[in-house]
Amino acid sequence: METEWKGISPSGKDGLFVLIREDLRNVAIIAHVDHGKTTLVDQMLKQCDTYHENQVVRERVMDSGDLERERGITILAKNTSVVRNGVKINIVDTPGHADFGGEVERILKMVNGVILLVDAAEGPMPQTRFVLGKAMELGHRIIVVVNKIDRPDARLDEVPDEVLELLLDLDATDEQLDSPVLFCSGRTGKASLSPYEMGENLDPLFDTILEHIPAPEGDVDAPLQLLVSSIDYNDYVGRIGIGRIERGVIRQGEEAVIVNYHTPDAPPKKTKIVSLFTIDGLTRKPVTEAKMGDIVCFSGASDITIGDTITSPLDPTPLEFVKVSEPTLEMTFSVNDSPFAGREGKFVTSRQIRERLYKETLKDVSLRVEDGETTDSFKVAGRGEMHLSILIETMRREGYEVCCSTPRVIYKTIDGVRCEPMEKVTIDVPEDSVGAVVEKLGARRGELLEMGLHGSRMRIEYSIPARCLFGYRSEFMTDTRGEGVMNSIFNGYEPYKGDVVTRFTGSLVASEDGEATSYGLFNAQGRGVMCIGVQTPVYEGMLVGECPKKVDIAVNVCKKKHLTAIRSAGADDALRLVPPKIFSLEQAIEFIADDELIEVTPKSIRLRKKILNTENRLKAQAAAQKAN
Repeated sequence: METEWKGISPSGKDGLFVLIREDLRNVAIIAHVDHGKTTLVDQMLKQCDTYHENQVVRERVMDSGDLERERGITILAKNTSVVRNGVKINIVDTPGHADFGGEVERILKMVNGVILLVDAAEGPMPQTRFVLGKAMELGHRIIVVVNKIDRPDARLDEVPDEVLELLLDLDATDEQLDSPVLFCSGRTGKASLSPYEMGENLDPLFDTILEHIPAPEGDVDAPLQLLVSSIDYNDYVGRIGIGRIERGVIRQGEEAVIVNYHTPDAPPKKTKIVSLFTIDGLTRKPVTEAKMGDIVCFSGASDITIGDTITSPLDPTPLEFVKVSEPTLEMTFSVNDSPFAGREGKFVTSRQIRERLYKETLKDVSLRVEDGETTDSFKVAGRGEMHLSILIETMRREGYEVCCSTPRVIYKTIDGVRCEPMEKVTIDVPEDSVGAVVEKLGARRGELLEMGLHGSRMRIEYSIPARCLFGYRSEFMTDTRGEGVMNSIFNGYEPYKGDVVTRFTGSLVASEDGEATSYGLFNAQGRGVMCIGVQTPVYEGMLVGECPKKVDIAVNVCKKKHLTAIRSAGADDALRLVPPKIFSLEQAIEFIADDELIEVTPKSIRLRKKILNTENRLKAQAAAQKAN
């Protein structure tokens, strides 16, 4: 494709020329979870003939990871491209969940404009506000797309007004306030400029992108400057840097240097561009050179990291890069030391776990890993419970066995005051559930910000300490009978709000090793809700249920009915067992107390006490109470 030149004019002291790439547009799609970003990208790819005529294409092709497809969410930002009327449009599909905001912040540095996708029924949500604010800080142009207009509960008149209010709240410029608004159905691949007319295809969206999103511009003859905005990793070539060329030309085999805006005193590191790729549809296309404005992937720099600038040795000037927000939540990962250790996993040693965790930091910039207090433990910090649970689930599927502690928030001292991370929680519930929600959040130190009717449901906004949300989501779903929707986002640091009790139940703990029997479970289920079934192998110190009182009770679930001369094992009535409450990984993270761990293996998720022996555990609890 030939590069078009437009508006060539001298620029700077050296009389260099500015190139405006009219053959190229770089755009990101930002939206809340499940508002239809990936489905819309599917249709854009189909309507630009990216696929062969007989090619079998699965839904949500951009969600390539197993976890992404299972959960229906985007975890890692993906790049793709389409060609429309001779213009290449690079599209970045970004994560919608707040825990993966570290991905979004840096991806926005690669684009010149954003498509703001909003659900026609739900309207703008907290994550929408967060990412849109980041885009507006960078001065990006915005195209508003109201998606899912074919929903029966769509609010086609109110939602555009809500988006305008959001833009006003975020101090939008006049140009951003005049952003075009389109109405589309991503599932059917139709878009129009009117809310009451269903278009025939996505042509209005493509035309708006070409007209409204500015083309990249810069000095094509200046020394190379490329900001690394994302990192990929490949076992064959090592780290792969991904970013947009701000100026100049990058060539395969060329010498370059690595510099960083935040470490100006560090000497430039020499490197070589071993391989170079551009994004072509869903694949990476090898090229020998790429110009200003192109989004490229390159290998050869083994120690490249996000925020680094690849420059020409002639002019090693770094590009400014906003530091990615710090993690707010921490968990301790340790070697599995339970009696069942090594039975189900391939990787169980501290060396293997350490290598895997530090390898994850190579491509996940929001993750922090450091060695723990013992040689067998590691402190892993992330942006939220989901962020860390995705890491645990990924490691589990790869064959690792680990023990994980309860999550802890990371406190900061600001001006001599101990501060804690706050969350802004947006809740949509039926009107008859409002009382229970307000009561529970009030008890957890939540501060009511706003409450109002939203269609037939109530929308409530709270500011609440992040630690006070631990364990609440399952309660919330029970209180709203499964009809409530809760979303939260990091909302800065505030002075410590005081101690809060977040768990009001205790645990039923196995008192001996063996296999759970129906007789043992029948006798134990009167003490609380069981979380294991019959024939489940258990060991002393393993959690087998939840006690309604705030105490731990040791129970023997391996107990068998003894035979006597006048009674056989099956002589009594059939035992009726209550179905157990099986914890998912996220529910387990929310449930466990400070003296408990989650044992994660490829086949099982078990809850256990840190001190397995009942006698030693009771002695430790007594000593702790005496010390307090």
